Amino acid sequence: MVLIQIQQISTAKTLLISASKLATQLGKEFGLLSFVATDELISERENQLNGLLNETIQAKIIVRNSNESALTEICEELEASFLFIQLPNNQLRSIRSQLKFCRDLRIPYLFFKDSFGELDLKRVLLPIGFLEEELEKAQFAAAFGRFCNSEIKMLLANDYGSKAAANAEKMKSLFDKFDFKYSLDKATKDSFKVEQESVQLAENMNAGIIIVSASRDYGLDDIIFGPKEYHVVNKSTIPVLLVNPRGDLYALCD
Repeated sequence: MVLIQIQQISTAKTLLISASKLATQLGKEFGLLSFVATDELISERENQLNGLLNETIQAKIIVRNSNESALTEICEELEASFLFIQLPNNQLRSIRSQLKFCRDLRIPYLFFKDSFGELDLKRVLLPIGFLEEELEKAQFAAAFGRFCNSEIKMLLANDYGSKAAANAEKMKSLFDKFDFKYSLDKATKDSFKVEQESVQLAENMNAGIIIVSASRDYGLDDIIFGPKEYHVVNKSTIPVLLVNPRGDLYALCD
């Protein structure tokens, strides 16, 4: 299931269209998730969500008397394979709390601001650093290549060592198996800043989405100032897909 977590119904139209198209391309069920404070509000919220749908967009409606802390449990219950998270323009300060609730997700999750246009998957931007978990991102880039005919724009960190380059070579081997269209560019920043550079270059590269690995652990600076993914999501003018660094992630293309 491709699942949307809707926070503000009145501004969710573009997100709804984007997620619905992706669900169709991936051949997945489509669902809308919303949280309410009491059981008495469930029926009203279900009616509001149904009002978003039409003959061309059908979805399963899920409304829970809970909050975002139950997100991982609900995604596992619904066997969701992809999560969109709405970021209303007046709630961008909530990015850090949303990231906290997503720490244990076993699926990729995409932050979608209300200011974005419809999701464009013609070009996927893939920053590549030296960490081993960077390889997890390749399977999701490959899924976009297979099901959405996406071109993959690889941005290799400018490191002294060879680990980032080795990661890129492994990704290229995967993409070659499927005969994907891809390119490899060298960043000016190292592995610690390549994701921030990808945000700056996204427009010039005509990318429609950036795939980023979430932090494995939070250091003191991450706790005080926010982890790297917070700054990437906050500054990005296109959707950012985050992948938690776990060895047992579900594959989008299963």
